[in-house]
Amino acid sequence: MKLLDIILGAIAVGSALAAPAGDKPTPTTTKTSKRASKFQFVGVNQSGAEFGNKDLPGQLGKHYTWPVQSTIDTLIGKGFNTFRVPFMMERLVPNKLTGSVNTTYSQGLESIIRYITSKGAYAVVDPHNFGRYYDKVITDVDGFRAWWATTAKLFASNDHVIFDTNNEYHDMDQNLVFRLNQAAIDAIRSVGATSQYIFVEGNSWSGAWTWTSSGNGASLLGLTDPQDKLVYEMHQYLDTDGSGTSTNCVSFTIGAERLRDATAWLKANGKKAVLGETAGGSNAQCIKALTGMLSYMQSNSDVWTGWLWWGGGPWWGDYIYGMEPPSGTAYKGVLPSLTPYI
Repeated sequence: MKLLDIILGAIAVGSALAAPAGDKPTPTTTKTSKRASKFQFVGVNQSGAEFGNKDLPGQLGKHYTWPVQSTIDTLIGKGFNTFRVPFMMERLVPNKLTGSVNTTYSQGLESIIRYITSKGAYAVVDPHNFGRYYDKVITDVDGFRAWWATTAKLFASNDHVIFDTNNEYHDMDQNLVFRLNQAAIDAIRSVGATSQYIFVEGNSWSGAWTWTSSGNGASLLGLTDPQDKLVYEMHQYLDTDGSGTSTNCVSFTIGAERLRDATAWLKANGKKAVLGETAGGSNAQCIKALTGMLSYMQSNSDVWTGWLWWGGGPWWGDYIYGMEPPSGTAYKGVLPSLTPYI
């Protein structure tokens, strides 16, 4: 999700914090419902720890927060089995890429990851930095490798953790994006995290609809993993510019249409992908576009491993794509139509 949406989410903090206790999700059984789809990963992004990204290091409860455990329980009860947890690189390892972890922030991250995986679900560790560190494009590949070695050590023994190399690289040299991804893979494996999947993202906001035209298809094809557990993470929204900032979807068929080129690339090259972010408005056209897209993915589940909704988290308020129970816009208006694909 682009920076604009993080800022918009932060604006909603005041109203979300002021909500009465009755608006908070209530715990439900954590037994995952029998899943209807063929997908390996189906889930929700759980925002909060990446909020206030201009206020670093920031203050817990004022600039950022952590996902709510009872929300995880409720969504698992709906059949979801994967939760992507965005956070800030600078909060986990402040000042320099080669530094040590901030214990307080690390404890918060480790706690929610441990909770998710204790329920038998996957937790995606997502440095939500757009290929930047303190707002500057990361060009220090060795430093990035060191950051990832430090971070991966925290979760190396947990086989239900998935490592996402970085959220939505954009406006960067294509070869640099390749080298950063490969450095992350090498660092993760070097510290003993050998059983986990690694999600690698591309340039140009990692968009599925521009995967080949942007050069991602050609430049990232050579990524290697000794454990052969790489999954290409693509993002796809269905509004006019694909930014995920509107409740309008281009057409009833736009979802499947925007994935066709990437699907052909995956099949031609024997690769697998996950739709790490997707969403649409709570209206008939978007719902049909979304279900059409997910049906298309399910028909091509030999290359599409699953999808994750953007977004959930306790501070979204009345966000247009909110999947936070019990009153999120998408939770109430879109989720009932998505159950065949969970």
